[in-house]
Amino acid sequence: MSSSLSPAAAAAPLDLDGNSVAPLTICMIGAGGFIGSHLCEKLMAETRHVVLAVDVYCDKIRHLVDPAPPHLAGRISFHRLNIKNDSRLEGLIKMADLTINLAAICTPADYNTRPLDTIYSNFIDALPVVKYCSENSKRLIHFSTCEVYGKTIGSFLPKDHPLRKEPEFYVLKEDESPCIFGPIVKQRWSYACAKQLIERLIFAEGAENGLEFTIVRPFNWIGPRMDFIPGVDGPSEGVPRVLACFSNNLLRREPLKLVDGGQSQRTFVYIKDAIEAVVLMIENPARANGHIFNVGNPDNEVTVRELAQMMTEVLPLDLYDMTPSSNGRVLPVSVVFVPRRSMQTSQERRRWMSL
Repeated sequence: MSSSLSPAAAAAPLDLDGNSVAPLTICMIGAGGFIGSHLCEKLMAETRHVVLAVDVYCDKIRHLVDPAPPHLAGRISFHRLNIKNDSRLEGLIKMADLTINLAAICTPADYNTRPLDTIYSNFIDALPVVKYCSENSKRLIHFSTCEVYGKTIGSFLPKDHPLRKEPEFYVLKEDESPCIFGPIVKQRWSYACAKQLIERLIFAEGAENGLEFTIVRPFNWIGPRMDFIPGVDGPSEGVPRVLACFSNNLLRREPLKLVDGGQSQRTFVYIKDAIEAVVLMIENPARANGHIFNVGNPDNEVTVRELAQMMTEVLPLDLYDMTPSSNGRVLPVSVVFVPRRSMQTSQERRRWMSL
């Protein structure tokens, strides 16, 4: 066994039922992104799996593939292609035991300004991936989003209503919680609707054609390589997510912008902790197949205002620029999220995933 593997991986790896984990060939679509880059690192360092890394760019995994270090020779290869229109995609899926689809437009600022691209990226472009997996009897792990839940039931109650604090009105459960969206004219729902529809298609392929699938709904995964600072390592006119927005404000010594007082809530989880859950899904197909998983940490629930306060404790700055959300403008931070979104993973799934 290669010395690059950790001691745990070098020993005979076992799944949660005590069975040996055979090395898999994994076609990872979107391997060059935030989640994909961390998953590639984890798989290379701690497993024996082989990765066919598919993406348009490889900047975030260049240290793994350009060229591959000697100790990773034969274990990871980069395939530069756009899944929209490249005939090589089906061949790569056929070569693999498992396909992981991470490809998506998933930056909140784009949902209002690029709704067509958002819908195509998250639904139309994903259709061939599902089709090829189903037709070739290949297992699929598809990354969705907590946004598929849309608005929480509690969001329809008055802001001071006591029931807004009751878990049944905001805690989201994979197999029970309804998906509630806004009107068609509100383009910010383009992402959530596209993601929900591809989930329904995958579920139908499983029910009618026997597709083996797992759906992952990330809740606020954060960490290195997630985002950009406008004008530093990304476009000056770009609008990143809330952590990068606040970091940008702090670096520029500008007030942090809070929408509606920063009352929106998040359940942040560090990317490396989240990746642990993904590896469990990869290596325990009998337990993961046919299931949807919320992956986050409800113990980390925090308001955007509390997040701003924490960040200004690290780098003191006067708070805040208070921005209302009712003036009809496309706002730079946070307004694209519902007021509160917490998560719950079923007892059975949480037990075996150790979440």
